[in-house]
Amino acid sequence: MRALFVFAPPESKRFIAKAVSRLPEVTKAKENESILIAHGSTNVRVAQEILGQCPEPDKFLSGEVINSILCITQAEEKPPMIVVRKGKLVPPALTMEETLEGFGAGSVFIKGANAVDPAGNAGVYVAHPSAGTIGFAYGILSARGIQLVVPVGLEKLVPCVRKAAQHVGQDTLYYCMGIKIGMLPIVNAKVITEVEAFQVLFGLEAVHIGSGGVNGSEGSVVLAAEGEKEKLDQAIQLIESIKGEPPLRPKKSLCSNCLPTTPSTLTSPDKQFSKGETKHCMFQGKKEQELPSFIGRRSD
Repeated sequence: MRALFVFAPPESKRFIAKAVSRLPEVTKAKENESILIAHGSTNVRVAQEILGQCPEPDKFLSGEVINSILCITQAEEKPPMIVVRKGKLVPPALTMEETLEGFGAGSVFIKGANAVDPAGNAGVYVAHPSAGTIGFAYGILSARGIQLVVPVGLEKLVPCVRKAAQHVGQDTLYYCMGIKIGMLPIVNAKVITEVEAFQVLFGLEAVHIGSGGVNGSEGSVVLAAEGEKEKLDQAIQLIESIKGEPPLRPKKSLCSNCLPTTPSTLTSPDKQFSKGETKHCMFQGKKEQELPSFIGRRSD
């Protein structure tokens, strides 16, 4: 039997988060090992599903596509990443190396993405010149075999992550609508899209059959799920319960003092960037009233 489902982006995030929270490696790590949940809009829902809460969800982001540009959140407003050790919340250390101390093969690092391709590769935008959270963590994760879980919706589907990563890079861009980025391709993660979520939650096979929408349904994805009626009924019940999931309401950073700094290093922001450094964003240093009308002001 078959059933068709439509997921608006916030609904996809909740659906995927429910699947991530039920992964065997995540449930085991929560009780017996360590979990790190990095910033991100999907990870807000992941934290809520795993822990029952996320601190300041509208601010638990880092990079963001917002107001029709590439942007970041205001650094001093951002809550710290979430670290769980044997079921207890602990504060992250000042550096990624210290934060991941004691993480091993049974631990889990959860990081969202900006792109996913049909081969299951994920791509993460990086605005910091040292590649930010994923840049500081990826080598350690790969070296130790720490489990990397990447929840990402099919609204972010691209033909090829490898090719996408070859066509960006902060220092290669003549023009960028917002903050300049590179892309770090991830090829060794467990990627969870809506397709994998159907399998994790219900044991159903699902196929992505279309995308798009209008009047608030922009970015939606349509999936066909196939399997036993009992399992389809379970899926229908859960998915209908998350229809109308509200979107987050984050704000962009202030352009007047924007820098893509990171708390993952002991180096101060002043030392991370030289005084003669090229602007990281075409709007960097501008006051809100000086921004183009299509962006909108932070207070809007």
